[in-house]
Amino acid sequence: MSFNLPTDDARPTSLSTTLATSLTAQLRHAIVSGQLAPGARLSLVQLREEFGVSLSPLREALSRLSSEGLILIEDQRGYRVPPMSEEDQTHVTRMRSEFEIFALREAIAKGDLEWESKVTAALYILNKTERKTKTGFDDWERAHREFHLTLISACRMPLLLQFCSVLHDHSDRYRRVYLIHSEEKANTTEHKAITEAALARKADLACRLLEKHIARAGANARKAVHIAAQKASK
Repeated sequence: MSFNLPTDDARPTSLSTTLATSLTAQLRHAIVSGQLAPGARLSLVQLREEFGVSLSPLREALSRLSSEGLILIEDQRGYRVPPMSEEDQTHVTRMRSEFEIFALREAIAKGDLEWESKVTAALYILNKTERKTKTGFDDWERAHREFHLTLISACRMPLLLQFCSVLHDHSDRYRRVYLIHSEEKANTTEHKAITEAALARKADLACRLLEKHIARAGANARKAVHIAAQKASK
């Protein structure tokens, strides 16, 4: 087992970053990116050898990911990556839409000039980032995630932002199934329209556009999961 990990945000960047935090980030990336396959059982022995760590920080990392729904802890059977299903993807899309729309409305009401500049910068970076490169989708996924979380960052509700971040991980996991088999280019017009409405303080329009954006992406991912399940059953 060998993980292809991003070098900028998956490893410790300061002495204050704990080993468990680093392991959590690395394992999260491996799950979301599909390096750890849906439904795969995880061997603590293998993971210890792969990361060169003791059991204590490894168990802590797996426990944290369990609280995010990215690891299943099964009595007497150890740890497992959650399987994928159309039903779960539908739930993820619905929850993400509800939470993110609420957060966006709050951000539009509370956002200041600094928020506006950060959103503008995040959109610019996203538009300049290629969706698929030789190394995969990591750069685009990172820019896409940063745009959406920056857009709602001014809501001033830390717990809500935490929920949205976790739902993005689940959403990204499903979206990659679609992206792997799709030649469709990134739709920059939707992000641009959402941004323009948000910065113009047109909350109803911005939220409506965001809802359609999330629904469209969810439908694409759900279709891809359905096709993958059909192929696997043959």
